[in-house]
Amino acid sequence: MKTSEIQNLKIAVIGAGYGGAAAAKALSLLGADVTVYEQAARMGEVGAGIGLRPATMARFRQWGIFDEIARVSSPSDYFEILTATGEPIMKDTWPEFGDQAQTYLIHRGDFIEALLGVLPEGMVKLGHKLARIEDKGDRSVLTFANGETAEADLVVGADGIKSTVREQLFSDQGPVFSGEHAYRVVISIDDAHGMVTDDNLRMYIGRGTKVYLLPLRHRHQMSFDITALVPDSTWAPKITKEDLLATVAGFDERIVAIARGLDMDAVNARAVYDIDPVDTWHSDSVVLLGDAAHSMLHHQGQGANSAIEDAGALADALEQAGSVQEALAAYQAARKPVTDELQRISRQGWTEDELEDVFPGQKPSARSEA
Repeated sequence: MKTSEIQNLKIAVIGAGYGGAAAAKALSLLGADVTVYEQAARMGEVGAGIGLRPATMARFRQWGIFDEIARVSSPSDYFEILTATGEPIMKDTWPEFGDQAQTYLIHRGDFIEALLGVLPEGMVKLGHKLARIEDKGDRSVLTFANGETAEADLVVGADGIKSTVREQLFSDQGPVFSGEHAYRVVISIDDAHGMVTDDNLRMYIGRGTKVYLLPLRHRHQMSFDITALVPDSTWAPKITKEDLLATVAGFDERIVAIARGLDMDAVNARAVYDIDPVDTWHSDSVVLLGDAAHSMLHHQGQGANSAIEDAGALADALEQAGSVQEALAAYQAARKPVTDELQRISRQGWTEDELEDVFPGQKPSARSEA
Protein backbone atom coordinates (compact mmCIF):
# COMPACT_ATOMS: atom_id res chain seq x y z
CA MET A 1 0.00 0.00 0.00
CA LYS A 2 1.09 3.56 -0.56
CA THR A 3 2.58 5.31 2.43
CA SER A 4 -0.23 7.87 2.36
CA GLU A 5 -2.84 5.10 2.44
CA ILE A 6 -1.21 3.39 5.42
CA GLN A 7 -0.93 6.72 7.24
CA ASN A 8 -4.68 7.17 6.85
CA LEU A 9 -5.40 3.77 8.40
CA LYS A 10 -6.93 3.75 11.87
CA ILE A 11 -5.89 0.47 13.46
CA ALA A 12 -7.19 -1.00 16.72
CA VAL A 13 -5.10 -3.74 18.33
CA ILE A 14 -7.01 -5.82 20.87
CA GLY A 15 -4.61 -7.07 23.54
CA ALA A 16 -1.26 -5.73 24.78
CA GLY A 17 0.57 -9.02 25.12
CA TYR A 18 3.59 -10.08 23.03
CA GLY A 19 1.77 -10.15 19.72
CA GLY A 20 -0.32 -7.05 20.28
CA ALA A 21 2.59 -4.91 21.45
CA ALA A 22 4.80 -6.14 18.60
CA ALA A 23 2.08 -5.51 16.03
CA ALA A 24 1.55 -2.01 17.41
CA LYS A 25 5.25 -1.26 17.07
CA ALA A 26 5.57 -2.68 13.55
CA LEU A 27 2.39 -1.02 12.26
CA SER A 28 3.14 2.36 13.85
CA LEU A 29 6.56 2.32 12.14
CA LEU A 30 4.66 2.22 8.85
CA GLY A 31 2.91 5.43 9.86
CA ALA A 32 -0.53 4.01 10.73
CA ASP A 33 -2.66 5.48 13.51
CA VAL A 34 -2.54 2.65 16.08
CA THR A 35 -4.37 2.27 19.39
CA VAL A 36 -3.95 -0.77 21.63
CA TYR A 37 -6.86 -1.79 23.86
CA GLU A 38 -5.96 -3.98 26.85
CA GLN A 39 -8.49 -5.46 29.27
CA ALA A 40 -6.17 -5.43 32.31
CA ALA A 41 -6.21 -2.36 34.54
CA ARG A 42 -2.46 -2.66 34.95
CA MET A 43 0.16 -4.64 33.08
CA GLY A 44 1.92 -7.52 34.75
CA GLU A 45 3.05 -10.93 33.53
CA VAL A 46 3.30 -13.88 35.85
CA GLY A 47 5.10 -17.01 34.81
CA ALA A 48 8.67 -17.64 33.96
CA GLY A 49 11.34 -17.45 31.28
CA ILE A 50 11.11 -17.88 27.52
CA GLY A 51 13.57 -17.99 24.63
CA LEU A 52 13.46 -15.46 21.82
CA ARG A 53 14.72 -17.16 18.67
CA PRO A 54 17.15 -15.65 16.15
CA ALA A 55 14.37 -14.81 13.68
CA THR A 56 12.51 -12.95 16.42
CA MET A 57 15.59 -10.97 17.40
CA ALA A 58 16.12 -10.12 13.73
CA ARG A 59 12.66 -8.52 13.74
CA PHE A 60 13.64 -6.45 16.75
CA ARG A 61 16.74 -5.27 14.89
CA GLN A 62 14.53 -4.33 11.94
CA TRP A 63 12.23 -2.32 14.22
CA GLY A 64 15.12 -0.63 16.01
CA ILE A 65 14.39 -2.13 19.43
CA PHE A 66 17.02 -4.87 19.67
CA ASP A 67 18.99 -3.09 22.39
CA GLU A 68 15.93 -2.67 24.61
CA ILE A 69 15.26 -6.42 24.49
CA ALA A 70 18.91 -7.48 24.75
CA ARG A 71 19.36 -5.28 27.82
CA VAL A 72 16.98 -7.48 29.86
CA SER A 73 17.96 -10.88 28.44
CA SER A 74 20.90 -13.26 28.10
CA PRO A 75 22.18 -14.72 24.80
CA SER A 76 22.15 -18.53 24.67
CA ASP A 77 24.27 -20.67 22.34
CA TYR A 78 22.54 -24.07 22.56
CA PHE A 79 19.89 -26.18 24.22
CA GLU A 80 20.36 -29.60 25.75
CA ILE A 81 18.03 -32.53 26.43
CA LEU A 82 18.90 -35.02 29.17
CA THR A 83 17.34 -37.99 30.89
CA ALA A 84 15.71 -37.49 34.26
CA THR A 85 18.94 -38.42 35.98
CA GLY A 86 21.14 -36.23 33.79
CA GLU A 87 22.49 -38.49 31.05
CA PRO A 88 22.83 -36.49 27.79
CA ILE A 89 20.37 -37.27 25.00
CA MET A 90 21.16 -34.44 22.60
CA LYS A 91 22.75 -31.00 22.48
CA ASP A 92 22.17 -28.67 19.56
CA THR A 93 22.75 -25.07 18.61
CA TRP A 94 19.74 -22.86 17.98
CA PRO A 95 18.53 -22.72 14.36
CA GLU A 96 20.33 -19.86 12.62
CA PHE A 97 18.55 -16.99 10.91
CA GLY A 98 20.82 -15.10 8.56
CA ASP A 99 23.77 -13.98 10.65
CA GLN A 100 21.79 -14.45 13.87
CA ALA A 101 22.61 -17.64 15.77
CA GLN A 102 21.70 -16.96 19.40
CA THR A 103 18.45 -17.28 21.28
CA TYR A 104 17.91 -14.68 24.01
CA LEU A 105 16.51 -15.91 27.34
CA ILE A 106 14.17 -13.44 29.00
CA HIS A 107 11.58 -13.24 31.77
CA ARG A 108 8.05 -12.83 30.46
CA GLY A 109 7.45 -9.77 32.59
CA ASP A 110 10.63 -8.07 31.38
CA PHE A 111 9.69 -8.88 27.79
CA ILE A 112 6.23 -7.32 28.03
CA GLU A 113 7.64 -4.28 29.83
CA ALA A 114 10.34 -3.78 27.19
CA LEU A 115 7.86 -4.09 24.30
CA LEU A 116 5.37 -1.69 25.85
CA GLY A 117 8.21 0.68 26.71
CA VAL A 118 9.01 1.29 23.03
CA LEU A 119 5.43 2.29 22.17
CA PRO A 120 4.50 5.97 22.11
CA GLU A 121 2.91 7.32 25.28
CA GLY A 122 -0.87 7.06 25.18
CA MET A 123 -1.00 4.35 22.51
CA VAL A 124 -2.06 1.68 25.03
CA LYS A 125 -5.44 2.07 26.73
CA LEU A 126 -5.76 -0.12 29.82
CA GLY A 127 -9.05 -1.25 31.35
CA HIS A 128 -10.67 -1.83 27.95
CA LYS A 129 -12.11 -5.34 27.82
CA LEU A 130 -13.70 -6.00 24.44
CA ALA A 131 -17.37 -6.94 24.81
CA ARG A 132 -18.53 -6.86 21.19
CA ILE A 133 -17.11 -6.39 17.71
CA GLU A 134 -19.29 -5.51 14.72
CA ASP A 135 -17.59 -6.17 11.41
CA LYS A 136 -19.08 -3.75 8.87
CA GLY A 137 -16.88 -4.77 5.96
CA ASP A 138 -14.56 -1.82 5.46
CA ARG A 139 -14.46 -0.95 9.17
CA SER A 140 -15.44 -2.32 12.56
CA VAL A 141 -17.18 -0.94 15.63
CA LEU A 142 -15.82 -1.98 19.00
CA THR A 143 -17.77 -1.90 22.24
CA PHE A 144 -15.93 -2.30 25.52
CA ALA A 145 -17.16 -3.51 28.89
CA ASN A 146 -16.54 -0.06 30.36
CA GLY A 147 -19.15 1.39 27.98
CA GLU A 148 -16.74 3.07 25.57
CA THR A 149 -16.88 2.48 21.81
CA ALA A 150 -14.37 2.92 19.00
CA GLU A 151 -14.21 2.50 15.23
CA ALA A 152 -11.27 1.24 13.19
CA ASP A 153 -10.40 0.56 9.56
CA LEU A 154 -8.47 -2.52 10.70
CA VAL A 155 -8.84 -4.53 13.90
CA VAL A 156 -6.01 -6.83 14.97
CA GLY A 157 -7.29 -9.50 17.36
CA ALA A 158 -4.30 -10.27 19.58
CA ASP A 159 -6.41 -11.14 22.60
CA GLY A 160 -5.06 -14.58 23.41
CA ILE A 161 -6.32 -18.12 23.68
CA LYS A 162 -9.78 -16.99 24.86
CA SER A 163 -10.01 -14.38 22.10
CA THR A 164 -13.28 -12.47 21.93
CA VAL A 165 -12.50 -11.44 18.35
CA ARG A 166 -12.02 -15.06 17.28
CA GLU A 167 -15.08 -16.36 19.12
CA GLN A 168 -17.42 -13.66 17.77
CA LEU A 169 -16.25 -13.60 14.17
CA PHE A 170 -14.23 -16.67 13.19
CA SER A 171 -14.65 -19.73 15.41
CA ASP A 172 -16.73 -20.52 18.48
CA GLN A 173 -14.61 -23.58 19.36
CA GLY A 174 -13.09 -23.13 22.80
CA PRO A 175 -9.60 -23.95 24.10
CA VAL A 176 -8.71 -27.66 24.20
CA PHE A 177 -7.15 -29.34 27.26
CA SER A 178 -3.84 -31.01 26.49
CA GLY A 179 -3.81 -33.45 29.40
CA GLU A 180 -0.93 -31.54 30.99
CA HIS A 181 -0.20 -29.28 33.91
CA ALA A 182 2.58 -26.70 33.97
CA TYR A 183 4.14 -25.64 37.27
CA ARG A 184 6.36 -22.57 36.90
CA VAL A 185 8.42 -20.48 39.26
CA VAL A 186 11.43 -18.17 39.09
CA ILE A 187 14.03 -18.77 41.80
CA SER A 188 17.34 -17.27 42.81
CA ILE A 189 20.45 -18.88 41.36
CA ASP A 190 21.48 -19.29 44.98
CA ASP A 191 18.63 -21.82 45.35
CA ALA A 192 19.43 -23.73 42.13
CA HIS A 193 21.82 -26.19 43.78
CA GLY A 194 24.61 -25.47 41.31
CA MET A 195 22.53 -26.22 38.21
CA VAL A 196 23.12 -22.82 36.57
CA THR A 197 26.61 -22.66 35.09
CA ASP A 198 25.93 -20.93 31.74
CA ASP A 199 23.14 -19.33 29.69
CA ASN A 200 21.80 -22.44 27.98
CA LEU A 201 18.38 -24.07 28.28
CA ARG A 202 18.22 -27.65 29.54
CA MET A 203 15.29 -30.05 29.57
CA TYR A 204 15.26 -33.21 31.69
CA ILE A 205 12.85 -35.91 30.53
CA GLY A 206 11.27 -38.54 32.75
CA ARG A 207 8.23 -40.72 32.15
CA GLY A 208 5.24 -38.37 31.93
CA THR A 209 7.25 -35.40 33.23
CA LYS A 210 9.59 -32.79 31.74
CA VAL A 211 11.64 -30.31 33.75
CA TYR A 212 12.95 -27.16 32.06
CA LEU A 213 15.83 -25.19 33.56
CA LEU A 214 16.09 -21.80 31.87
CA PRO A 215 18.84 -19.51 33.21
CA LEU A 216 18.14 -15.81 33.70
CA ARG A 217 21.63 -14.93 34.85
CA HIS A 218 21.18 -11.24 34.09
CA ARG A 219 18.62 -11.37 36.93
CA HIS A 220 20.65 -13.82 39.04
CA GLN A 221 17.69 -16.15 38.65
CA MET A 222 16.57 -19.37 37.00
CA SER A 223 13.18 -20.28 35.57
CA PHE A 224 12.15 -23.70 36.93
CA ASP A 225 9.33 -25.22 34.88
CA ILE A 226 7.71 -28.63 35.24
CA THR A 227 5.30 -30.05 32.67
CA ALA A 228 3.48 -33.24 33.64
CA LEU A 229 0.71 -35.41 32.25
CA VAL A 230 -2.29 -34.96 34.58
CA PRO A 231 -5.98 -35.64 33.81
CA ASP A 232 -7.35 -32.70 35.84
CA SER A 233 -8.48 -29.99 33.39
CA THR A 234 -9.09 -27.29 36.02
CA TRP A 235 -7.59 -24.05 34.65
CA ALA A 236 -5.80 -23.19 37.89
CA PRO A 237 -5.32 -26.51 39.71
CA LYS A 238 -4.26 -26.74 43.34
CA ILE A 239 -0.95 -28.47 43.96
CA THR A 240 0.81 -29.29 47.21
CA LYS A 241 4.52 -29.64 47.91
CA GLU A 242 3.93 -33.40 48.21
CA ASP A 243 2.30 -33.47 44.75
CA LEU A 244 5.24 -31.61 43.26
CA LEU A 245 7.81 -33.88 44.86
CA ALA A 246 5.93 -36.93 43.61
CA THR A 247 6.02 -35.45 40.09
CA VAL A 248 9.83 -35.14 40.10
CA ALA A 249 10.53 -38.38 41.96
CA GLY A 250 13.43 -40.19 40.30
CA PHE A 251 14.89 -37.03 38.75
CA ASP A 252 18.40 -35.70 39.38
CA GLU A 253 18.70 -35.21 43.15
CA ARG A 254 19.40 -31.51 42.60
CA ILE A 255 16.07 -31.08 40.80
CA VAL A 256 14.32 -32.82 43.68
CA ALA A 257 16.15 -30.52 46.11
CA ILE A 258 15.02 -27.45 44.18
CA ALA A 259 11.41 -28.66 44.31
CA ARG A 260 11.70 -29.40 48.02
CA GLY A 261 12.86 -25.87 48.73
CA LEU A 262 10.19 -24.03 46.76
CA ASP A 263 7.77 -21.54 48.25
CA MET A 264 4.52 -23.03 46.97
CA ASP A 265 2.80 -19.62 47.11
CA ALA A 266 5.20 -18.50 44.36
CA VAL A 267 4.50 -21.48 42.06
CA ASN A 268 2.19 -20.73 39.14
CA ALA A 269 0.13 -23.87 38.43
CA ARG A 270 -1.93 -24.05 35.24
CA ALA A 271 -3.62 -26.71 33.16
CA VAL A 272 -2.22 -26.46 29.63
CA TYR A 273 -4.57 -25.66 26.75
CA ASP A 274 -4.25 -24.92 23.06
CA ILE A 275 -6.79 -24.47 20.24
CA ASP A 276 -7.56 -26.47 17.14
CA PRO A 277 -6.44 -24.80 13.90
CA VAL A 278 -8.75 -21.97 12.82
CA ASP A 279 -9.78 -22.17 9.16
CA THR A 280 -9.95 -18.42 8.51
CA TRP A 281 -8.02 -15.70 10.32
CA HIS A 282 -9.43 -12.62 8.64
CA SER A 283 -12.32 -10.77 7.07
CA ASP A 284 -11.86 -7.61 4.97
CA SER A 285 -11.03 -5.48 8.01
CA VAL A 286 -10.39 -7.81 10.97
CA VAL A 287 -7.46 -10.19 11.46
CA LEU A 288 -6.24 -12.59 14.15
CA LEU A 289 -2.67 -12.75 15.44
CA GLY A 290 -0.67 -14.80 17.95
CA ASP A 291 -2.51 -17.07 20.37
CA ALA A 292 -5.86 -15.75 19.16
CA ALA A 293 -5.09 -17.31 15.77
CA HIS A 294 -3.03 -20.37 16.69
CA SER A 295 -2.47 -20.95 20.40
CA MET A 296 -0.14 -23.93 20.70
CA LEU A 297 1.44 -26.07 23.38
CA HIS A 298 4.80 -24.93 24.71
CA HIS A 299 6.87 -28.02 23.79
CA GLN A 300 8.46 -26.25 20.80
CA GLY A 301 8.92 -22.93 22.62
CA GLN A 302 7.22 -21.14 19.73
CA GLY A 303 4.23 -19.30 21.23
CA ALA A 304 5.79 -15.87 21.75
CA ASN A 305 8.09 -16.25 18.75
CA SER A 306 5.18 -17.05 16.45
CA ALA A 307 3.28 -14.00 17.69
CA ILE A 308 6.25 -11.74 16.91
CA GLU A 309 6.63 -13.32 13.48
CA ASP A 310 2.91 -12.75 12.87
CA ALA A 311 3.32 -9.08 13.70
CA GLY A 312 6.22 -8.74 11.28
CA ALA A 313 4.43 -10.62 8.51
CA LEU A 314 1.30 -8.48 8.92
CA ALA A 315 3.31 -5.27 8.64
CA ASP A 316 5.18 -6.64 5.61
CA ALA A 317 1.92 -7.57 3.91
CA LEU A 318 0.36 -4.14 4.45
CA GLU A 319 3.46 -2.47 3.04
CA GLN A 320 3.59 -4.71 -0.03
CA ALA A 321 -0.07 -5.31 -0.93
CA GLY A 322 -2.40 -3.03 -2.84
CA SER A 323 -5.14 -2.93 -0.22
CA VAL A 324 -5.97 -3.99 3.32
CA GLN A 325 -7.97 -6.93 2.01
CA GLU A 326 -5.09 -8.16 -0.15
CA ALA A 327 -2.68 -7.69 2.74
CA LEU A 328 -4.74 -9.78 5.16
CA ALA A 329 -5.06 -12.60 2.64
CA ALA A 330 -1.30 -12.53 1.98
CA TYR A 331 -0.57 -12.51 5.71
CA GLN A 332 -2.69 -15.59 6.32
CA ALA A 333 -1.20 -17.36 3.30
CA ALA A 334 2.30 -16.73 4.65
CA ARG A 335 1.76 -17.58 8.31
CA LYS A 336 -1.03 -20.15 8.61
CA PRO A 337 0.82 -23.13 7.04
CA VAL A 338 3.75 -22.49 9.39
CA THR A 339 1.69 -22.22 12.54
CA ASP A 340 -0.58 -25.15 11.60
CA GLU A 341 2.52 -27.32 11.45
CA LEU A 342 3.87 -25.96 14.73
CA GLN A 343 0.52 -26.66 16.39
CA ARG A 344 0.60 -30.22 15.06
CA ILE A 345 4.17 -30.87 16.19
CA SER A 346 3.61 -29.33 19.61
CA ARG A 347 0.86 -31.87 20.28
CA GLN A 348 3.34 -34.71 19.87
CA GLY A 349 5.17 -34.13 23.12
CA TRP A 350 4.52 -37.54 24.69
CA THR A 351 4.82 -41.20 23.76
CA GLU A 352 1.79 -43.43 23.38
CA ASP A 353 2.85 -45.37 26.50
CA GLU A 354 3.03 -42.20 28.59
CA LEU A 355 -0.41 -41.12 27.43
CA GLU A 356 -1.81 -44.59 28.13
CA ASP A 357 -0.53 -44.39 31.70
CA VAL A 358 -2.56 -41.26 32.41
CA PHE A 359 -5.46 -41.68 29.98
CA PRO A 360 -6.02 -45.46 29.74
CA GLY A 361 -8.10 -46.46 26.77
CA GLN A 362 -8.32 -42.92 25.40
CA LYS A 363 -6.78 -41.57 22.22
CA PRO A 364 -4.66 -38.42 22.61
CA SER A 365 -7.27 -36.49 20.64
CA ALA A 366 -9.96 -37.32 23.20
CA ARG A 367 -9.42 -34.10 25.11
CA SER A 368 -11.92 -31.75 26.67
CA GLU A 369 -12.82 -28.22 25.65
CA ALA A 370 -12.93 -25.44 28.22
